[in-house]
Formats: sequence, structure tokens, C-alpha cells
Amino acid sequence: MLLEIADLHVHYGKIEAIAGISLTVEAGEIVTLIGANGAGKTTTLKTISGLRRPSGGTIRFFGRDITGVAGHQRVRLGLSQAPEGRGIFPGMTVQENLEMGAYARSRRNKSSRLDDMLALFPQLAQRRYQQGGTLSGGEQQMLAIGRALMAEPKLLLLDEPSMGLAPLIVAQIFSILREINESGTTILLVEQNAVQALGLSDRAYVLETGRIVASGRASALLDDPAVRSAYLGAEVPGSVPGPGSTGPDTVPGEVAEEGPPAPADVRDS
Repeated sequence: MLLEIADLHVHYGKIEAIAGISLTVEAGEIVTLIGANGAGKTTTLKTISGLRRPSGGTIRFFGRDITGVAGHQRVRLGLSQAPEGRGIFPGMTVQENLEMGAYARSRRNKSSRLDDMLALFPQLAQRRYQQGGTLSGGEQQMLAIGRALMAEPKLLLLDEPSMGLAPLIVAQIFSILREINESGTTILLVEQNAVQALGLSDRAYVLETGRIVASGRASALLDDPAVRSAYLGAEVPGSVPGPGSTGPDTVPGEVAEEGPPAPADVRDS
């Protein structure tokens, strides 16, 4: 098993953001976490990558307990994350941003990996010496993903890669994610665009206020009337509106991270 989370709990002060979830990711899979704003999706990824400390439970990577391992050490073990909001360095060039992702790699590997990323993202190759802040929203998202891939991860964590992007750019991003997965990188994806995410994924988990309320094959969840009603915006006769209809209570730290998508970048339309 590549990643195994057992009975994970995470608190913000006295508020329990993650209430004992358990999930697995096998090598070669694309697994998606879906859920309404404030469900705990971003907190889950941050805890896996070592940016938040759990209050209970275990995280195992390749069978090793990494619950207490520092975030930078997890990168060296093969975990890398592209955060929500992209988090690029706007004053640095595209190349410099990419090289920041390979800080744990040798100079030779960094150079080779840079060539791979510029081949994977031709738009970035064309803007190699431009500052990151001058890129369109879609290009910045590609840069964030490319920077995470520079670390040569075994497991790539992606937080809302479609946020604020025009539909054509979203389709391009998801096509790139499929290519990345087919090249051998396992992906754990957090995404509010549930239809796109489930269409891409092998399996999925549905989070609701810090708890997993459904899981299974992505195709089965895509066809599940309750999931469609609650999270996919589909009207199912006789169904009860789910948490996605009104929005659940949020917890501290989740509002900004899992808020509504930003307006699409006009250059991506």
C-alpha cells in the first residue's frame, strides 16, 4: 500500500476538523476527495504532507509510519503537494519556480527534471524566463503542478487544481493529470469540480464535516443518486438536499483554503 491513513484526527483548537478518517491510496491510482466547503479536504492534504500536526491516528507511506516526520523529510521520501491557490513565487522566473521544487535533488537530476517539465508544459517552456506573476491563471496552475513534480514524487497531492480557471483550461489541466498518472505518478486529488474529478479518478472518498460518509469506485459514486444530489448539482426526485446545497459549518483555517473558486482568468477563456 502506498498511503494508508488510519483513524486520523486533526483539531483547530477545540474544534475537531478531521474526526477519525481512514483511507488508502494504492500505487498507480488517482484517488479523489470530494465534499462541500469546510469538509476538511485541505486539512487532510496538509496533514498528509506534514504541514499540520494530527491529534490522533497514523499516516503510513510505503508501510512506514510518517506521522511524526517533518514535512521536508516527507518530500525526500516521495510526497509532494501543489497547494490550493497555486502558491507560486511571483517575482521569480518560471525556471526559478520550477527549480525551487527540486531543492532536495542533485544538480544533475534537477537539470534533467527541468527539461522533463518544460516538455510536459510547453506553455511554460515558452515563458521560461518570465516572472511567475505575469502568467495567466492556467499557466500558474501548470507551474504549481510542475514545481511539485520537480521533486520526483511517488505520490502527488493536488489541492483544487481547477479553481478559478475557465472550462477549456480545466479540461487541459485534467488531461495533463491523466498523462502524469499514466507516466507512473500516483495522485491524491482534492477537487470541488466533482464531475471532472470523478471522471478522472479510480476511487473516491466523500468528506462531510471531517468524516468520510461514502467511498468506492469513482464511477459508482458518479452514478449514486445521493452523491449526485449533494455534490454534483443534480436534481434527484425524492432526494434530500445534501451539505453541498446549503454549505456546512466551517472550521477555523478552512474558510480561506476551501472557499468558492475565484473568477476565471480572462486570459484563460
